Order: sequence, then C-alpha cells, then structure tokens
Amino acid sequence: MELRRYPRIGVGFGGRCGRQLISLHRFARSDQGAVRLPIVIAAGAAALFLMSLVAIPLFFGANQIFQGSGGGDCTDTSGAAAQPQQSGDANGIPANYLQLYKKAGEQFGLPWNLLAGIGKIETNHGQSNLPGVHSGENFAGAGGPMQFLAPTWRSFGVDGNGDGKRDRYDPADAIPGAANYLKHSGAPQRTRTAIFAYNHSVQYVNNVLSWAGRYAGGSFNVVQANGPSCTDLGGAPAAPNAIVAKVIVFARAQLGKPYVYGATGPNSFDCSGLTMTAYTTAGVTIPRLSDAQYWWGAEIKKGQEQPGDLVYFDYKPGHSGPGHVGIVYNPQKGIMIVAPHTGDVVKLQNYKTYPGGTVGFTRPTAHNGHNGPTKRL
Repeated sequence: MELRRYPRIGVGFGGRCGRQLISLHRFARSDQGAVRLPIVIAAGAAALFLMSLVAIPLFFGANQIFQGSGGGDCTDTSGAAAQPQQSGDANGIPANYLQLYKKAGEQFGLPWNLLAGIGKIETNHGQSNLPGVHSGENFAGAGGPMQFLAPTWRSFGVDGNGDGKRDRYDPADAIPGAANYLKHSGAPQRTRTAIFAYNHSVQYVNNVLSWAGRYAGGSFNVVQANGPSCTDLGGAPAAPNAIVAKVIVFARAQLGKPYVYGATGPNSFDCSGLTMTAYTTAGVTIPRLSDAQYWWGAEIKKGQEQPGDLVYFDYKPGHSGPGHVGIVYNPQKGIMIVAPHTGDVVKLQNYKTYPGGTVGFTRPTAHNGHNGPTKRL
C-alpha cells in the first residue's frame, strides 16, 4: 500500500532531528516571596562543574578507543572475522573453555581469541573463586564466567548447549552469550567499540586486546571501522548530476564524525543537519529540519530513488513530518549516509532494513513549490 503525504494537524515535534518541547515551571519562593532562582542557578552551576571533572577525562579517555578509519577513507573489514591459530599462551586456557571460545567464534563470526581475552580478564576462564563467578553475584551484580548483569543476560543470553536453559553460570551458555553481545555492539568490524560496550573502561579494552593478541598465533589485527567498510563503498552508481556529486563527496567526508543533536557541522551533525549542510555546500538551500525537508522536496516513488535523494523515517501520529532522514548513497544496495542517533557516528546504513521501514523519498534539486504540510503534487 502506497503511503500518501497528507497533512497532519498539530504542532510538529519531530523525532531525533525534529523540534524539542521545553517545559517551563515556576520557581519556588521563600517565605518572604523572593524567588530562589539565584540559588538554583548557583547550585546547578556547581553540580555541572563537578560533573565535568569526571566527564571530561572519561570523554577524552574513551575517545582513544575509537581510533580507526574515519573521514572519507574506508576500512578493509574482509578479514575481521578471521579465526587465528592459537599460540603457546593459549595452552594455558582450560581445554573446555578453549573449545567453547572457538565454537562461539565460528558461530557468531568473531575471532575466538577476542572471547578468550574477555574470559581471561573477567574470571581467568572461570577459574576464579571470587563471588559471582560460580554462583551469586559480585558487588556490581555480575555473575558467571563472562560476568553478565542479569538484565543484559536476559537480552543476550544464549542456550549454547541446547539443554533448554540459558544459564549465565554455565560456560557453554555464557561464552556464546558474550559473543552475541559483542556482535550486537559492533564486533568484529568495530572491535574496540564492542569491548567498551562490554565494560566502559579504556584500560579494560586494552587489557582484553592484549590477551587476545597473546592467544593468537601469528599476527592479530584489531579492526575498528569508524567510517565505512571498503566493501560498502564499492559499486555505488555515479551521481546523476554535478550538484549531487558535491553532496555525496561532502557526506562521505563526514563519515566517522559523531552525532550531536542540533549540530550542523563541521565536527558533528544530527541527521537533518547533515542533509542540510551537504546540500548547502553544493549550492542548494533546503530547510533545517527533517519534517520541513520532507515537504520541501519533490516526492520520488520507492524504487526510483537515486544517489543524493533524501530518505525519511519515523513519521509519528501528531507530528508534522518524519523525524529522521538520510542521504541515499547506493540505491541498488539500499545504502544511505546518515547521522543516526546520540552515541553513534555518521555512517553508512541500510535504509531497506531500517526498523519501521521508510516513509518516502524526496529530491531536493526538484523543489515542489510548497513550504508546509500538503498533499503531494
């Protein structure tokens, strides 16, 4: 069924790239009726200062783990899932654990030694007798040989031995569960990012990779593709005109830069900030927000999109338009260049498999002559 672009009633508060509603509340008053605003501001400023003492070192420390290909370059990820031979150090891993690491590595497409590195750091491959390893939980609530928190285990736990149970204390379940979680977090293409998601510590990431390297026979290359993979960049059709060529060149040059809500460059972007700035750079002025961009450009039927067209998502009831937008890069493969959401970076993503599906496509170089919600032409 074709989705028609009919008008929506109400004020637009778009999704990730839409508007934000700011709610104002009255300040409390003292017995004398004086507003306590200066006290509130002073307390808030002090709290922000203290938070910055923790957040700034964490930010710059965590930033070290995301060293990899960014900008317009691509990263060769073809060997990211390779299974290395084992070194002499790997002989110190209990035989049942070594077998489980290798089995899970093959099953989930991860280097087995990466799992072994985590198992070593977490519990010395289940040989530790600390609380939470064989039963119960440690002070942080983690349990089992791969140290899963209960909520994380509920989401990513695996019945690895087919006994009908998902037991985080059973290495036959815990090890493939860890592989499942790492895969979900970006491994093996974004290995450092995935390990950091497992435990938010730069030192932890380095320790795991150190042991992973020791367990591998020969060289072990850590793949961290902050930008696109070379495979994804291959095969894109030529831009249909000079304007779109400039848009694509600009968008590709931003790959790997962080998503920041409200940002329009040059160091970070939100989704509609990226699309607007890409077209502005090419000499075409389009609206700032995704919903306005949707109504501004001429509609393109699904299957007829070209590189440079905009693709939209997340049109929620009561909103004035879609809340998310990307730039079509390779329509044959369904690849777009997009600033996804907070915590991610500008990257290539498949719009054909985007949750909820696409809302539609527009071509900014063919302005439809309207500036607000309307039926399509």
